[in-house]
Amino acid sequence: MTSSRSATIFALALLAPALIYILTIVAYPLVDTIILSFTNASLKAGYDFVGWANYQRIFGVGNFTEVIVRTFVWTFFSVTTKMIIGMAGAVLLNAAIPGQAVFRILTMPPWIVPMAIGIYMWSWMYNGQFGMISGLLQNFGLVDGPVAWLAYGHTAFWATIVTDVWIGVPMVTIYFLAAMQSIPKDLYEAAWTDGAGRFYRFRRITVPLMVPAIITMSLLSLIATFNSFDIIWILTQGGPSGSTTTMIIDTYKTAIGSRKYGEGAARAVVICIFVSLFCLAYFRAVRKLQQGEAK
Repeated sequence: MTSSRSATIFALALLAPALIYILTIVAYPLVDTIILSFTNASLKAGYDFVGWANYQRIFGVGNFTEVIVRTFVWTFFSVTTKMIIGMAGAVLLNAAIPGQAVFRILTMPPWIVPMAIGIYMWSWMYNGQFGMISGLLQNFGLVDGPVAWLAYGHTAFWATIVTDVWIGVPMVTIYFLAAMQSIPKDLYEAAWTDGAGRFYRFRRITVPLMVPAIITMSLLSLIATFNSFDIIWILTQGGPSGSTTTMIIDTYKTAIGSRKYGEGAARAVVICIFVSLFCLAYFRAVRKLQQGEAK
C-alpha cells in the first residue's frame, strides 16, 4: 500500500511541471479570452458584460464571412502546394543520384534563414521598380513594364502564398524524407524483382506506408498556415483593400489596431474553434488508420 502511494506521489511530482505549464500558459489565457469575448472591453469603453453581442456583430457583417472564406482558400492552396512539392522533393532527395548530400543541404536555407529576413527578401523581389521578378519578366519580354505584385489584390494574394510555400516546403520535405527512409528496403527489392516500375512502387508501397506521416504533417502545416501572421503582415499588412486579410490579421487589427479587445477576443475564440475542429478531424483520421491496421 505504501509502495503504491509513493509511486502515485512520484508520478504526480513528475507531471506537476507539465500541469503547471498547461494551467498557466494554456488554460488560463484561453479561459480569460473566452470571458473577454463576452464583454465590450476596449480602450475607450468600460468592461461590461454584453453576452453574445460580439459574436452576433462579427457574423452579422459580411466582411468577416469573406475573411473566413479567404483564410480557408489561402490555407488550402498553401498547404496543398507544400505537400505536393515536399513529397516531390523528398522523392528526389531519396533517390540514388550524384551529389545527394549537396541537394539536401540546399533545401535548408528557407528554413534556416530567420523568417522576417526571408519575408523582407521576397518583398524586395516583388517590388515593381527594382524587384528581381519584375525585372526578369521584362528582360524576357513577358511583360511590357514594371509589375508591382503587392499593389493589386489578385497578385498580392498569390504572392503571399508563394512566400509561405517557400518558407514551409523545407520542413515538409525533410519530414517526408525521414518517413521514406524508414520504409524497409526489402519491400522495394521484392517489388522490383516482380517487375514493378518506379511509379507502381511509389503508389503501392511508398504512399500507403507514409499515410501516418502525411496526415501528421498536413495537420501541423494546416495549423501553422491557418495562424500565419508574419508573412502577410510584413508583405501587405492585409492589403491592398483587405485582399490578403485572413482571420489572424483581422483579429490583430480589431484587438490591437482598433483597441476593441472584446471583439478581438471573440475573433480569437472563433479561430480556436476552427483549429480544434482540425485537431478532432486529425485524431479521427488517426483512429481510423489504427483500426484499419489492426484488422
